[in-house]
Amino acid sequence: MIRKVNLADAFASFSDHWSPKVAGDINDTQVKLVKFDGKFDWHHHEQEDELFLVVRGRMRMGLHTGDIDVGEGEFIIVPKGVEHCPEALGGECHVLLLEPKSILNTGNVITEKTVRNPDRL
Repeated sequence: MIRKVNLADAFASFSDHWSPKVAGDINDTQVKLVKFDGKFDWHHHEQEDELFLVVRGRMRMGLHTGDIDVGEGEFIIVPKGVEHCPEALGGECHVLLLEPKSILNTGNVITEKTVRNPDRL
């Protein structure tokens, strides 16, 4: 079934933070929506690259090589194996993720923020 997704409506449909929601599937990849608030955990993904597209707000991608701030309409790709730590700047941040279905949001660490089976929108 083909459907369109309105990002504003999709983000308005949930309020929890750091809990990605699946908005769509493209082959072995998923489009996920997530709300950031505060700082996440340092982690990396052994086998998967991740794309973070900021839809609303600002985020900082913490990297050992130097942090990168990402604003609305901008994205960053974190290659597999690179340790990183996302953080919302100045309040809640809405982010679209493009990543393989196999990915665990906390990568190589398991914390209270780990989401094994993300909800679908």
